[in-house]
Amino acid sequence: MPSPTQIPSLWTSEQLRLALDAAGVSLWSWNVDSDAFAMDERAFGLWGLPQSASVKFEDLSSRIHPADRDRVRAAFAATRAIVGPYEIDFRILHGEIARWISARGQGDDKGIVARVMSGIFLDVTGRKQAEEGHELLAGEMSHRVKNLLTIAASLTAITSRSTTTTVDMARELTQRLTALGRAHDLVRPLPGNEGKAALLGDLIAILLKPYDDMGAFTGRIRVSVPRMGVGEAAATTLALVVHELATNSLKYGALSVPTGTLDVSATDRQENLALVWTERGGPPVVPPTGPGGYGSRLLDRAITQQLDGSVERTWDDCGVVVNLTMNKALLVR
Repeated sequence: MPSPTQIPSLWTSEQLRLALDAAGVSLWSWNVDSDAFAMDERAFGLWGLPQSASVKFEDLSSRIHPADRDRVRAAFAATRAIVGPYEIDFRILHGEIARWISARGQGDDKGIVARVMSGIFLDVTGRKQAEEGHELLAGEMSHRVKNLLTIAASLTAITSRSTTTTVDMARELTQRLTALGRAHDLVRPLPGNEGKAALLGDLIAILLKPYDDMGAFTGRIRVSVPRMGVGEAAATTLALVVHELATNSLKYGALSVPTGTLDVSATDRQENLALVWTERGGPPVVPPTGPGGYGSRLLDRAITQQLDGSVERTWDDCGVVVNLTMNKALLVR
């Protein structure tokens, strides 16, 4: 059996370079005395810097996102006191574009050679975007579930006051909850990307149906909108918007009292659709203070980012009026 010194190396320098390229790994070294960095070609490209024989920390610091800069400097200063491997994630800026970088190495001067420590950079932008997407989805789902539970509880309370027997209550409550279920079925993406998900009027009417007969009279919700198709993505967004507005009205506005009314109308303005949500006959309303709750921010973001529109709210003695403007080209997608 050959001795360890007789076993040929499994890695040539070229093979090692190919493996690093395949993994997207960039190499760096840091002189702990002079604070100078040396980096390979991939690292310079990652940071958006011209190649140089030596790079100071300040050269790199100018590319780090301002919100992360102090944290990164403190972390690098502390690496020599860390026992074992370390890792820090931070953002760098390429113009207006932010990318996430992971810097990894060994602390406690492990592996230091001639006062130089080494490590790697990894571009982890994709992973961070996925994590942010998962967090946003989890937050939205949590919020929507809470709103659905609020609606279910409110429907139960209202139904209990408007019926005299448990049989009637069970029947009416089931009908209202079933209407909510039909709305969710209506806005579910169609298989095979087949045409439109729903008509605008049908979508709004079905979403608001559970609230239409819970007051002192039926027909207190009126919907008057142009006949137009709503695409899959836009239908989901509109369902979320109507859900948020109806939840707020059920909690604080016209739908919270038996005599309140709601008018939903829309006007075709060539490139845009102007939808007006008008509440009347509810309790007195006043403009909220502060930035608004999660639901309000979610509604604003859905309209502005997904439908290229705008949201304007007006509070007066008669009730709240919400003006929504949406890009028609995005509504049919």
